[in-house]
Amino acid sequence: MIEVDDLTVCYGQRRVLGSKRSGLSLSIQPGEFVLVTGPSGSGKSTLLRALAGLIPHASLAHMKGRVVVDGLDTQEHSLPILAGHVGLVFQNPATQLFCLRVEEEVAFGPRNLGLSPDEVARRVEWAMAAAGLEHLRGRRVNTLSDGEKQRLAIAAVLAMAPRILILDEPTSNLDMVGTRQVLSTLERLRRESSTVVIAEHKTGEVGRLADRVFILEKGLPVADGSPAEVFARREMLHRLGVRRPTAHPQSDWADLIAPNEDDPPPGEPLVELEGVVAGYGKRQVLAGLNLSIRRGELVALVGDNGAGKTTVARLLAGLVKPRQGKVRVRGRVGLLFQNPLEQLFCETVEEEVAFGPRNYGLLTPALLEDTLAIADLGSLRNRRIHALSGGEQQRTALASVLALRPDLLILDEPTMGQDWGHLSAFMDHVGRLNGKGMAILLITHDYELVHHYAQRVLLLRNGRIAVEGSP
Repeated sequence: MIEVDDLTVCYGQRRVLGSKRSGLSLSIQPGEFVLVTGPSGSGKSTLLRALAGLIPHASLAHMKGRVVVDGLDTQEHSLPILAGHVGLVFQNPATQLFCLRVEEEVAFGPRNLGLSPDEVARRVEWAMAAAGLEHLRGRRVNTLSDGEKQRLAIAAVLAMAPRILILDEPTSNLDMVGTRQVLSTLERLRRESSTVVIAEHKTGEVGRLADRVFILEKGLPVADGSPAEVFARREMLHRLGVRRPTAHPQSDWADLIAPNEDDPPPGEPLVELEGVVAGYGKRQVLAGLNLSIRRGELVALVGDNGAGKTTVARLLAGLVKPRQGKVRVRGRVGLLFQNPLEQLFCETVEEEVAFGPRNYGLLTPALLEDTLAIADLGSLRNRRIHALSGGEQQRTALASVLALRPDLLILDEPTMGQDWGHLSAFMDHVGRLNGKGMAILLITHDYELVHHYAQRVLLLRNGRIAVEGSP
C-alpha cells in the first residue's frame, strides 16, 4: 500500500529526512493504522508531505529515493492523480481552506472528482457528521474557531474517500468531543480497509487505536513496532520528549475540576472582564462574562471548540472590543496566537525574537540570549522563519512574546507542533516567571498540561464561566 525506499529530503543544504549514509525506508500494509511521532523538527510533516506527493511536486525540497502509494510512484504521477488515492490534512488547517462556507468546502473535493450531485450530497452529509460539523453547515469559514477549522479540514478530506488518509496533528486544536468523534471515524475507516497514517504529539487517544508506532529522530527511524513494544521504552521516550499514552480515556472538563472554596488571592486584579458581551457579526460568543486574573496567578481557560476562549484572549490583548461590559487591563499583555504564522513576520528567528523588545527599548544581549535558550532556539537563530517546522515556528512565536516580559502572558493553545520535552521545559520556565509575579492565562485542550501547571481552572460554556476550581 505504501512503500518508501531510501528516501532523503533536503531543503537547500539542510537535510530533513535521511542521512549522508542512508535514506529512510518504510513499508505500510493496507488497512494499517500507523502513529508517527518524535521530537519537534524530526521530519514528521516532511515525511507525510512526501507520502502525499506534495514533495516533490509542490515544494522546493530536493528529494531522492522512491515513494509508492497505492501502486503509484509519487514522482511519476501528478498531484491530481495522487489526490484520488491519498488525502492529507495539514498541521495548520487554515492553509487548505478556501471556500466561503462550510458546506461548500466539504463539497469542493467530491465535485472536482466529477461525481454526481446525489453522490456529492451523500458524501457531504457523511463527512460533516463524521467530523461533528452538522451544526455549522451554513457558517462562513472565516468565523470558525481554529478547532472548528481543523474539523472542517478533516471533513473535506474525508469527503474525497481516499484509500489512504494522512493526518498531521489532527487533534492538536480539538476538544474532547471532537477528538473522540474524529478518531472514531478513523477507526471505522480502518475497519473498512482504509490505511491511516497520523503524525501526533498527543499520543493518548491515538496510541490506543494504532496498530503500529513509528518514531523519528533527526530524519531517521529510532523505533518501529506495536504500541506496547514502543511505549515500553521509557528511557528513549523521555530522551525524545515523547508522551506515553495514559491508561484512561479523557473525561469531561466538568468532572476534572474540583470546586475551589478558598477566598480569591488578595490584591487588585491585573485584568478584569465585567459583564462582557462580545461576538462577530450577528453571532454572539460571550454573554455577560465576568473574569479576573491577579498578578502571580496561573489560570487555565478551557472549554469546547467555539466556546469563546480565543475571544477572551483577544479582548484582554485589545484586539477585540466588547459590545457591552468593561475590560480593565493594568499592565502589558503578551498574546501567543493559536496559529504562529499569524504573528511571525521577520526574516529570521533572531530578528523575530528581538523585534518586540527592540521597539520598547528593552533589548539587551542577555535578554536575547536568555529568551532563545528558554525556547531551545539557539541553534536555529539564523534560520529563516518559513524554513522551520510547525513546532519550531510555534516556539519562535512563544519566544517573541516572552521577550517582551509582559505582566500577563496569554498562551492560546501552545501545544501545536510541540513534543512534551520542549513544551514542559518552556512551561517550567514560564512557571518560574509566574513565581516572580507574571500572570499566565493558559488556553488549552491538553489535560496533562493543565494538571501539571494550572493553579485555577475556568470552564467556559454558553458565553460564561460555568465551573471554576482547581485541576
